[in-house]
Amino acid sequence: MQLRYILEISRNELNISNAVESLYTSQPGISKQVRKLEQELGVTIFVRNGKQLTGITPVGLHIIAVASEILEKTKAIKNIAQEFKGSTVGTLSIGTTHNQARYVLPTVIRQFMARFPGIKLNIHQGTPSQIAEEAAKGIVDMAISTEAIDQNEKLVVFPCSEWSRCILVPHGHPLSTADAITLEDLSAYPIVTYVAGFTGRSFIDKAFDKQQIHPQVVLAAADADVIKTYVRLGLGVGIVASMAYDPLADSDLVALDAAHLFGVSVTKIGLRRDLFLREYMYEFIRLISPALTKEIIEQAMGKGSHEEIEDLGGEDTEEE
Repeated sequence: MQLRYILEISRNELNISNAVESLYTSQPGISKQVRKLEQELGVTIFVRNGKQLTGITPVGLHIIAVASEILEKTKAIKNIAQEFKGSTVGTLSIGTTHNQARYVLPTVIRQFMARFPGIKLNIHQGTPSQIAEEAAKGIVDMAISTEAIDQNEKLVVFPCSEWSRCILVPHGHPLSTADAITLEDLSAYPIVTYVAGFTGRSFIDKAFDKQQIHPQVVLAAADADVIKTYVRLGLGVGIVASMAYDPLADSDLVALDAAHLFGVSVTKIGLRRDLFLREYMYEFIRLISPALTKEIIEQAMGKGSHEEIEDLGGEDTEEE
């Protein structure tokens, strides 16, 4: 438990109050156990200014790194034991972005929970880089996004689905009846789209740059629902992932296909190479992408170098 305490304090950027919430314990209890561990080891793990933690000592960094590995191995041992007992009780933690959690995963999660009612499901939302790091550290079991996860050397990455973008405008907008929209057409209007680093924003920028066109991006957001709100207010033309458009809920907007302008992107699943996958984890991945069989996953997880299974998807390197 002492190792978990110091690890959670580190993960919460030395904020003991946040660590307390994660561990469901008391602040005095954590402080006492951390002091006790330091006394047993004969070294100081955290730098203090009075009762405030202000940093991690050099030896503390090494201790926390080893503690993380030990706790991950302990988790793996428990998973192995549960799997061989045939238990359908466990936890699945997923790191993903807003678009995936909001528009892609609900159907998958509903099917999964109907089949595995004894599995507790945790969803961590964040930026692609954040969730990739969480998967690499073992905080989540898998990361699901379009960008960043294939840049983390600790992860084995599997392409699982393709998606494209659409242009959103209110009914009556000049573009709503256009036959084939061009980048020049778009550049004539203010644009509302994703912030850099989310949902393939770089593909949008590259498309304009390639034709030396400078779009008027007047607002950028990480959330497609926010983008749609400002399109409705007349702030500009929206560019979002097609999955974010609901013909019923968004009937006041016209969606125009933009695949010919910005290409197709690939959503990917990232798994830590030494992760022990239980059967229900394989099933969750299969529900996302039937092509990702247990055999394919096991073969890739056994490889000695970081690589993406390119024959299952495109070469998109963006996050989502």
